[in-house]
Amino acid sequence: MATDVLEAPSPTSQSPSHYSQLRHFYLAVDRLQFKMEMLVDLLGMAGRRPCLPMVVCCSTRDELDAVCSAVSNLSYISIDSLYSDLAEAERALILEKFRQATMSWNQIATCQPGDDSEFGKEEQKSHLIVVTDACLPHLASGESPIAARVLINYELPTKKETYSRRMATCLAADGIVINTVVGGEVVTLKSIEESSSLVIAEMPINIFEML
Repeated sequence: MATDVLEAPSPTSQSPSHYSQLRHFYLAVDRLQFKMEMLVDLLGMAGRRPCLPMVVCCSTRDELDAVCSAVSNLSYISIDSLYSDLAEAERALILEKFRQATMSWNQIATCQPGDDSEFGKEEQKSHLIVVTDACLPHLASGESPIAARVLINYELPTKKETYSRRMATCLAADGIVINTVVGGEVVTLKSIEESSSLVIAEMPINIFEML
């Protein structure tokens, strides 16, 4: 990555088998202006996996718009967004499109090497939904979870309830969570970790080999 990553407060000399048991990670920079660059780099690595279903969670519409603008030039990722004034029909279409992308990912994951040749170039794009907290799937109203393989918290929620809701509505059971944080947010991260009984480790370089 082109950004300066902070030292992790937790031990970094863990074995690969230790990381394989973890599903929650963080990636930190020391300055806010590097955060978007870090996200683009991260999606640039993840998005090269064919049909990989991903979600980026933002706290506000302004953050959502900024993320969509920053990643719009990644040609191998198909991008949609969920926001408050989106028409219900369009929202349903975006969610259904993502479910189809998840099915394609599951199909490729069970193929032998080279068997994904039946997918066209457009079908092999990774799929990304950028969503605000206000527009997460409404499970109580009958909407299904998004079930992404990778959930990226671009803006770290301050409450463990919001963190838990993002996981419940956006993350597949075997998916991974990556939290992008700046300097002082590491304190908030540790608070969420302790109050939620989670282990949130520094992101390993080979994280996408877990998928």
